[in-house]
Amino acid sequence: MALFSRRKSVVGLDIGSSSVKAVELSRSGQSLSITAMGTATIETPEAVGAAIQEALREAGIRTRRCVSAVSGRSVIIRQVPMVKMAQSELKQAVEYEADKYIPFDVSEVQLDAQPLGDQGSDEGQMRVLLVAAKRSLIEEHVALLQSVGLHPLAVDVDVFALGNAFELRNLALGIDDQEVRTLVDIGASKTNINIMRGNTSCFQREIYVAGNDLTEAVAKRFGEDPRDVEKMKLDPGGALESMQDAMLPVLEDIGSEIRLSFDYFENQYDQTVKEVYLSGGTASFPGVDTMLTQVFGLPARLWDPTEGLLMGRQELAGLGGSNSGLAVAMGLASRIRSV
Repeated sequence: MALFSRRKSVVGLDIGSSSVKAVELSRSGQSLSITAMGTATIETPEAVGAAIQEALREAGIRTRRCVSAVSGRSVIIRQVPMVKMAQSELKQAVEYEADKYIPFDVSEVQLDAQPLGDQGSDEGQMRVLLVAAKRSLIEEHVALLQSVGLHPLAVDVDVFALGNAFELRNLALGIDDQEVRTLVDIGASKTNINIMRGNTSCFQREIYVAGNDLTEAVAKRFGEDPRDVEKMKLDPGGALESMQDAMLPVLEDIGSEIRLSFDYFENQYDQTVKEVYLSGGTASFPGVDTMLTQVFGLPARLWDPTEGLLMGRQELAGLGGSNSGLAVAMGLASRIRSV
């Protein structure tokens, strides 16, 4: 009982446009384990709260402490050049400079900043990661969580949670190198891109071509309702090859946008992306990894954000047999390491 009483738990809650995913990480001493995970479909925009409760109930999650995230066009991520300065001076300087880089009034946003080092910068300058989110978006998000009885410890950004999940997985597996890998998380309405050098996030971006566009392409090809196509994606059967053919042009569009991110990173850092790690529910559709490998001209493969972590028997089943859709939720739950 003594050990149990010292266990702390946090829920990572990934609230997407079509589903909610919940992962509970628990810490006992220095040991981390996955103690629950669940998912629920968001039936209508008004039913997000109900979907959160369903995901928690399905997983048997009782802890109220959670970390969730915001994303979308009300969240701005920029890498900006600034004169080198102490960390203690950075926030005030960023607030003064922010209106140059964000399309919102500075008084309407919550700002954060972090130095990225001086790679690729002139002497005397540093590159700073600037993140701005509309304060109203954060307040609405916190209110939603509190309305279903949760206690939010932090509100993160999806694309950073993706990087945190990869770092946690690497630590669990004892991987400590400086290889450059791109994380691509394909959700329903957007695709997150995070270029990592080892366990350090160097470039982040969201693009708004994603799973729903793939569904629409298949729906047009088959003359089906998109809702029926979503069911077909779960069990394509003999329609698999035709569905892949319909998806390829959209995957090429996604790949072209991601290629632009590769080019920017490689010009800024004078390093080359070696491989692509795929996650998100859409990425697990059969053949997406193979098609994206061809699009990128680089190895692209699914990765499991739960790999290397201890799990109970119930959790080993994952969500529908694939854990690739849990990357953002895992990254959010990984905040338990600092609470």
